[in-house]
Amino acid sequence: MIATDRLVLRNWQASDLEPWAALNADHEVMAHFPALLGADEAAAMLAANQARITDNGWGLWAVERRDDGAFLGFTGLMPLRESNPLAPGVEIGWRFARHAWGAGYASEAARGALAFGFERLALPEIVAFTATGNLRSQAVMDRIGMARREDLDFDHPALPRGHVLERHVVWVARAPH
Repeated sequence: MIATDRLVLRNWQASDLEPWAALNADHEVMAHFPALLGADEAAAMLAANQARITDNGWGLWAVERRDDGAFLGFTGLMPLRESNPLAPGVEIGWRFARHAWGAGYASEAARGALAFGFERLALPEIVAFTATGNLRSQAVMDRIGMARREDLDFDHPALPRGHVLERHVVWVARAPH
């Protein structure tokens, strides 16, 4: 678990499933992903995230607001898939419900995840990437102090050539010295 001023990053709970499934069925939230996730896909992702955190002590944490326990989305760290052109390494990611947008939650949670990665896991660097048009996520990357790395941009290997989301931009955070 990671606590910030307003948030708790924690392992997933059964009560997260309904708001998690709704978040992944929201067209605006998922605008920069190839498809919405159905309820079964959302449940499978929740279970995989929960198991990874239980087994490893870190992963994609559920984010809740401290003052009322409301589920807001996720933020966390994941080993890069072998098929990713940036592999090997660790990426940071986030996805928040629309009602949580614009309050600084993504930046606050991501700062907590970065600190965990650098301080607890002793990672030398953490990467973030998103589709070129995802300006909201890129703004978070900038706000949390990541550096834009145009030389690392890539075409996502899981997307077909010419797909509107194919091109991805890369940002990097390095461990403080």
